[in-house]
Amino acid sequence: MQGIVVSMLWPSGDSPAPAFDLCPWLDLRLIPISELIEQLDQLPHRRIIKTHSPADCIPIYTACRYLAVYRDPRDAFVSWANHRRTMRPELIEAMNADASSDGVAPWTPRWSGDLDDLWQEWVDWGTPMEHLASWWPHRGQPYVFFVHYADLQQDLVGEMRRIATFLDVEVPDDLWPAVVDRCGIAEMRKAHETSMLAVAFDGGAASFFNQGGSGRWQDLMPDHLVRSHEQLAASQLPADARQWMERGSLVSGWRP
Repeated sequence: MQGIVVSMLWPSGDSPAPAFDLCPWLDLRLIPISELIEQLDQLPHRRIIKTHSPADCIPIYTACRYLAVYRDPRDAFVSWANHRRTMRPELIEAMNADASSDGVAPWTPRWSGDLDDLWQEWVDWGTPMEHLASWWPHRGQPYVFFVHYADLQQDLVGEMRRIATFLDVEVPDDLWPAVVDRCGIAEMRKAHETSMLAVAFDGGAASFFNQGGSGRWQDLMPDHLVRSHEQLAASQLPADARQWMERGSLVSGWRP
């Protein structure tokens, strides 16, 4: 989503930096908040802010625009396994140092590869279902736009045009093909070869942007963890939210 927004704001492909570096991540505790605020204050262009925080942890300003981005939680878990496998130990140790001051249990610097252990860590940290539950009451509001990864895969052009309308961004018609092309996974890997991802993950951007598919959980997630997901999803989300989160708008036939 960061890449999509940056591609649309700089439709000629002349953005001053990779998307990861143009979108200050305010809840990334590794960077002092004072530095991030200073970075925001110095931006000469429209501000783009990244957050993993749920809706009840951030201020809501109706003049702003919020893109709430989700994917099938089971695929999110499989993706998290790739992140934990390739995330560099020194990065995790730095995060653990901050977390300990808040009483948060540390992660092991290197994941053992045990999916059961990772599942428990993932649940303790906060599931995507809990995150969506915080934003779900805002659906229908003009300042919130729900985006599903499966929809981007199925109709990237159409979804990007809808996002552009929501953000009030005008892209010249003749530049749309290039704007869309820059948002493929291969292009994302290339654009972020020198971004912060290069030092955060073994293998850099090529590792972070792993495969970019949907439905991989069916081959990689054991049955007992699939059942655990089903129980959690049923307890953390209303039925319509769960259906949308697992299927997206184009398959389910309706949009939040």
